[in-house]
Amino acid sequence: MKHILIHGLGQNKSSWKAVDYELKRKGIETTAPNLYSMLDHAEPDYITLFNKFSDYCNAFEGKLNLCGLSLGGILAIDYAKKFPDKVNAIILIGTPYKIPKFLFHLQSVVFHFMPKAAFEKIGCPKKKFITLVKSMAHLDIAENLEKIHCRSLILCGVKDNQNMESAKRLHKTIKGSSFSTVSNSSHEVNVDNPKELSNLIYDFWTGDL
Repeated sequence: MKHILIHGLGQNKSSWKAVDYELKRKGIETTAPNLYSMLDHAEPDYITLFNKFSDYCNAFEGKLNLCGLSLGGILAIDYAKKFPDKVNAIILIGTPYKIPKFLFHLQSVVFHFMPKAAFEKIGCPKKKFITLVKSMAHLDIAENLEKIHCRSLILCGVKDNQNMESAKRLHKTIKGSSFSTVSNSSHEVNVDNPKELSNLIYDFWTGDL
């Protein structure tokens, strides 16, 4: 079984470093792709990213365990919808049920005034990052959620007020899913509380949750 950790929009693969360390101590090997590198020499939009991510996942033999935060959660949802036979289980962390269009527009405006260095830290050029964000404004995440039949765990940082309601709606809509909060953490649970998060991931992937 391949275990894939998928980073959020303002993160990169290194955001999973502490979680990966904790899981390795428990005997679980993970891989964390760099989503932005998938957009090298390609259109920086969500459809292109999803297709590249799908190719990445489909290259592995057998079923997959996917764990995604925010953007990573959206990719995990869409992959589970399109390739249900490839997915053993999904974990969605701080994942929106619907795209908050006003917030996305406001964030796009803010991004325009941020220095290029801020985007270089995560490994994505400013222009490409903004284009990617804009392309996500009209995504219909809630569409066909009933097609997801794999084991599912919905997580949200206890301080992530912006995404708590979305987490509960995902839990309600995805049949048979489990729901839990992560203490001492906001949206970036993998950075804020990697130890507790790794325990929850381990318990779920090994069937104890």
